[in-house]
Amino acid sequence: MTNGFGGLATLPALAVALMGFGPVDARAQHFTDRDTLAPVYPSPQSVVDQMLSLAQVRPGELVYDLGCGDGRIVIAAAQKFRARAVGIEIRRDVYERTLAKVASLGLSDQVRIVNANVMQYDLSPADVVTLYLLTSSNERLKPILLKDLKPTARVVSHDFEIRGWKPVTVNKLLVEGHPHTIYLYRIDSR
Repeated sequence: MTNGFGGLATLPALAVALMGFGPVDARAQHFTDRDTLAPVYPSPQSVVDQMLSLAQVRPGELVYDLGCGDGRIVIAAAQKFRARAVGIEIRRDVYERTLAKVASLGLSDQVRIVNANVMQYDLSPADVVTLYLLTSSNERLKPILLKDLKPTARVVSHDFEIRGWKPVTVNKLLVEGHPHTIYLYRIDSR
């Protein structure tokens, strides 16, 4: 079920949080800045693992997480899939915490966290790009993904589709009573 918020009705916890009633206060998300593409709201670890598995991340591949938040996707890519990873985070405070977390786990050789705007960052080295952004944000990123990514790249989006692209796979799962959808796209078959 979708609504005027780009499919937000499919994610009840996020919808509640965005209204200011849940654990993520929308007022703290800085949406007055047009460069902010989504709230800081982490994917459950089981969803992260499923995203990376669905993308068939292989050892040595390069995974980019756009809006990496606490770094759980890039950390899982390094620890569980032996991939290299780059997390891009626009919020300085979140970036600093995530950078410290990666260092404390001894993953600095495999994982790089950058404080940058994903709309202005070169994504061309990526083998896999992960997203947990709003549908409207995915729409803004679409031309950049098309321009930057190589034909063999995979894009995995949690809960929010990339309109106009045909997913190779759509995986639905229930985590702690909440539905989640994972969309897998291949640049060469979108």
